[in-house]
Amino acid sequence: MKSSFLIAASAIAAIMTAGAPVSAQVATGQMGALTPDQQQFFGLYKELIETNTTQSSGSCTQAAQQIADRLTAAGMAPQNVTVFTVPEHPVDGGVVAIYPGTSSTEEPMLLLGHIDVVEAKRSDWERDPFKLVEENGYYYARGAVDDKAMSAIWADTLVRFAEAGYKPKRTVKMALTCGEETDTAFNGAQYLANEKRDWIDAAFALNEGGGGRTDGKGHLMVQTIQVGEKIYQDYKLVATNPGGHSSQPVPDNAIYEMAGALERIGAYDFPAEFNDTTRAFFQKSAAMRKDETGAAMKALVNDLGDEDAMAIVNKDKALHSMLRTTCVATTIEGGHAVNALPQRVEVNVNCRIFPGHTPEEVKEQLAKLVDDPNITITLAREDKPLAKSPPLDPALIGPMETLAAKYFPGVPVLPSMSTGATDGLYMSAVGIPTYGVPSVWGDPDGNGVHGLNERVEVKALYTARDYLYDLVKTLAG
Repeated sequence: MKSSFLIAASAIAAIMTAGAPVSAQVATGQMGALTPDQQQFFGLYKELIETNTTQSSGSCTQAAQQIADRLTAAGMAPQNVTVFTVPEHPVDGGVVAIYPGTSSTEEPMLLLGHIDVVEAKRSDWERDPFKLVEENGYYYARGAVDDKAMSAIWADTLVRFAEAGYKPKRTVKMALTCGEETDTAFNGAQYLANEKRDWIDAAFALNEGGGGRTDGKGHLMVQTIQVGEKIYQDYKLVATNPGGHSSQPVPDNAIYEMAGALERIGAYDFPAEFNDTTRAFFQKSAAMRKDETGAAMKALVNDLGDEDAMAIVNKDKALHSMLRTTCVATTIEGGHAVNALPQRVEVNVNCRIFPGHTPEEVKEQLAKLVDDPNITITLAREDKPLAKSPPLDPALIGPMETLAAKYFPGVPVLPSMSTGATDGLYMSAVGIPTYGVPSVWGDPDGNGVHGLNERVEVKALYTARDYLYDLVKTLAG
C-alpha cells in the first residue's frame, strides 16, 4: 500500500537538496565482523526475510510462529506470547508478546511492526528475493527494510530482555502483524485495535515511518521522527450515459464529461495549512537549507499567505503535499466497445487528507469541482479510521533525540508528518499515540523498497538495532 521508508526519504530529500553542513554528516560504510549477539540477531532476521510473507504465496502465520518460538526459547512465558489468526485468513496471522514490567502505575508501551511484504517475482530480480544476500556492504532481499528490519529488531529486543532477565518498570508489548501492504484483504493491526484492544493497549507505540537519509556518497545527513500522518481515502467517480452508435456522436459523452471533471480536480489546490508537526518541520528545515526554497519555507512559517514563497515551495512535490490535502486520479475504466458511444466511465481519485479534515468534507469539495449531475461520487471504502496526530511529547521526543545524538552524532533529527499511511493509523484511532522512530538509513534512490532488488546497508541495520534497543530500554525505565 505504501512505503514509509520511501515517504520518509522523499520528505528528507525535500529539505536536503541544498546539502547540509559537513559537520552534520556521519560516515556510513563497512561493518566489522559480527559479535555473537549480532550473529543471533542475524539468524532471526535471516529467517524472517527468507520466510515468504507475500499475500499471493506466502504465510505471515508461519513467520509469526517462528518469532514466537524464539521468544519462548529465550525464556518468555508461553502465556505471554500469542500467535493469532482468524478463520477467514489462516495464513495472515501475527504475533503479540507481552514482556511484564514491575510498576503498577507506569502504562505499557507498544512496539509495532508488520511482517508482510510487497510481491516480488524471481524473474524480475537479479537475486532470489527470498534469500538474504550480502554484497558490497548491503543485505539484499524483499523486506530487507520494509518492514522486516524493524520487526526483527523488536523481536530481538524482547529476546535480549528475556535472556538477560531484564526487569523494566513499564510493560513492553509487541505486535507484529500482517496486511499492512495489502490491507484490503486482512489487516492484523486493525483487527487488534478493534477486536483485541486489551492485548495491545498502551500509553504510546513505536512504529516504522521515521528513518535516515544519506547523500548517496557515504554520509548520513538526517534522521526523522514521524509524528502523524495523512488520512488515506479513495473516491469512486462514475459517469453514465445511454450511449449509442459511434457513427452518430452527440455532445453528451460520458468520456468527455469525466475528462472535464478530472481537469477541474487536477487544477485545484486545497488550502495550505500547518499543524504542530509540519510547522516544526518547516522551521528546522528552513534553518538547514541555504537556498531559495529554505528562505521560502521560513517565510511561510511566518506567513502562510505569502504567495511568492508558496509558489517556490510548491515546486517541490513533497513539500507541496505536506502542506495540504491532495487528490489525484489514479485509475480509469470506460466504454464497452470501440464502435459505440461510452455508457459508463469509472475513475478512482486517491486523496491524502490533511489531519483535522474528514473524507466527507473532501467529497463535498470534489462534488463542487466536478459540478456535473451526471457524475456520482462515492467513498470507495468506508472502514478506514481518521488519522489522529500525536503530540510532540518531550517525554518521548527528548529521548529519541538524545540517543540519536549518541548513535548519529551531529546529524539533525526532524519531526515529520507522513504524506502516506502506516498501520499506526489504527493505533491512533483507538487512542494510542504512535510515533515513527529514527531507524535504518537509506540512500536517495529509495533502496529498492517496493521495487526491485530491495536492500539495506549492513551498518545501517546494526546501528538501528543498537539505537532502538537503547530507546526501548530508556522509555521502559
